[in-house]
Order: sequence, then C-alpha cells, then structure tokens
Amino acid sequence: MTQPTPNRLYTALRLASVGVPVLPLRAGKAPFGNCRACAQNTCGGRPNMKSAGPCRCPGVCHAWAAATTDPAVLASPAWTAAWRRAVSVAYHPGAAGLTVVDLDNAAAIAWARTALPATRTVETTRGEHWIYRGAMASHNAVRPGVDIKSTMAYARYLGPGTGTMTALPDAVRALAVKEPAAVRPAPHAVATPAGVGGGQCPHRTPAYLDRGIAMAEQCITAARSAVHATVYRTFLAVLSTHGRCGCLTDTHVTRLFTAAQAKGESPRHCTDAWANARTRLGL
Repeated sequence: MTQPTPNRLYTALRLASVGVPVLPLRAGKAPFGNCRACAQNTCGGRPNMKSAGPCRCPGVCHAWAAATTDPAVLASPAWTAAWRRAVSVAYHPGAAGLTVVDLDNAAAIAWARTALPATRTVETTRGEHWIYRGAMASHNAVRPGVDIKSTMAYARYLGPGTGTMTALPDAVRALAVKEPAAVRPAPHAVATPAGVGGGQCPHRTPAYLDRGIAMAEQCITAARSAVHATVYRTFLAVLSTHGRCGCLTDTHVTRLFTAAQAKGESPRHCTDAWANARTRLGL
C-alpha cells in the first residue's frame, strides 16, 4: 500500500487542513531518524519522548511528536526532502482526538466484530484499523493481534475507510487496564494508619497534599488535546502518591473531578478513569 510519490505531500496537506497532524514514514513503516542536533533527544525538545510539540529543529525528528498540521513546515525544504524518500503518510491519532484499534489478523478482526461497537474501518496490509472519536493512552498487545494507537503513537494513513466513526467506547478503554493480582478497596477516610515506627504519614502534611492536588488540577486544566488520557494519567499519579496512606478525602477527589468536568469530561468518564486508575495500582 505504498502511496505514489507525487501524492504524499498532497495527502499530508489535505489531512493537516482538517486538523490531523501528519508525518512521513520511510521504508519499513518507520519514522525518520533524528538529525544530528536532535540525536538521542540532546536538543531537549521531547525528553524521553514524553512531551509533544516542535523543538527548534526544522527537520522531521522525534518520531510521532514530529507530526504537524502546519503547511509551512510540511512544505519546508527539510520536510520536502523527507517526502521524496517517504513511502507513506502517517498521523498522530491522539493529537487529532482519535484512537485507532489496530487489528493485525483475521482472528483479531473476528474478535472485534463481536466485542466492539462498529465504527469507521480502514483496510490494512494484514488486517483493519478501527477508528473511534476520542483519545486515550496507547498500548501494544492488549490482546493477541490487537494494538491501541492514540496519544504518543502514529498510525499509517491508508485512506478514508468506510462506515461512520463513533465515540470511543469503554470497551476499548478497558483493554488498556491490566488485571491486578489482587484488588482491595481504596481508602478515603481522613484517618491514616501509623507508619513504620508509629510515626504519622508524611503525606498528611497539608502543604504537601494541597500542592499535589493543585498541580494535578493545573495539569488537567492545561490539557489542549487528549483530555481523556490526561485525566486518567493525572488520577493515576495522584493515587500512586496518596492512594495508599489515607490522605485523600472526598473533597480532594471532588476538586479533581471538577477540573476534569470543566474540560468536558462527563461524571461517568471521571468515575471510570478514577476506578481504572485504582485498579491499575491494585487499590
């Protein structure tokens, strides 16, 4: 499914015009390597590939994070040279508010047809991409032959596909939640068990806890895309620090839920994200 050379930049510009960040892929469905200035992320543009947005480099660097909707960048000399060598166009689903369920074989497709709601479908070399509206964290091998590509990932653009795109269902989100060895209720009471040696839990320090909640609220409020994924990751971070010692009260949880709902999250999504984070941590 290699795209003809003259069409790659045209395809990229068309996708970018509707808000889909794109990047070129070289042979092997791989992104272009970083330039010398950005090798091993020495430029500081995206440390450990965990942050997005352009660095000062004009090249096609940092894999998925290179994806852009800026037509001036896409048609710049450095990018034009990359398009000449590219074999296909890729896009960053999460930044476009999308999630791609990558079904790699016939067995995976058969499973999806019974387990997932119908949505837009794009044929791939070996299987299908099922594309949903809504972003989440990306995960590989959530089940045999099934990957989830959304934030911090790229997917090949293989055409518009068929069918009507539907909202990202809880069934897909649930695929990313690993079953813990044991699940126990999360503590919500203000009272905190004594630590080793009978000391008071250090997380009960009001300034420490309040600062953590305030930073979590700020992280959610600052999200410009992938709000679902940001809310989940923030809930996960808060619970990993404060979820086992009894520091969190209903007031703290309400503050986090309020920040998430101000960004458009429904109460149900907040509840599900909180429950999934607790399950992930075995709380």
